[in-house]
Amino acid sequence: MASFKEIVTKAIIGKAKKTSVSEFSITPELKPDTILGCWVINHRFNGVNNGGIVNIDGNFDVNVWYSYDNDTRTAVSTQTFNYQDKMPVHLKDNATLTNNEEIIVRSLKQPTVTNVSVSDGVVKLNVEKELGVEVVGDTKIKVPVEDTDDEEKLI
Repeated sequence: MASFKEIVTKAIIGKAKKTSVSEFSITPELKPDTILGCWVINHRFNGVNNGGIVNIDGNFDVNVWYSYDNDTRTAVSTQTFNYQDKMPVHLKDNATLTNNEEIIVRSLKQPTVTNVSVSDGVVKLNVEKELGVEVVGDTKIKVPVEDTDDEEKLI
């Protein structure tokens, strides 16, 4: 006859994902005429539980390559931008979010510049990114256990 046992294990008890577009501006040292390129590097982030909502603090560097002096010279301007995102997490099986769970944040789509323009020496750009959150916590699973009457012989 089969009986059941409960096993306590770590598993993903909640997930969330969020895509966002944010606007930033850079004022280069020299007045830009034309934007030649723009890219995002060094994306760093961390998530913490705050009363059932995961707060993500992150930053990245934006490099803007531009021409100046009537498009006769080029330069690169770099600036670090900080951001904060709040992500409500859908928890499975009526789980509750406490400070004992592990918060895993992943970049599902690296930050990318989607639009850039120059106006009065200021470079305005839109950065799109997608972050995913997984919450790992304790959960129980039930497994069937068969009782056997066979005696195992030790050699």
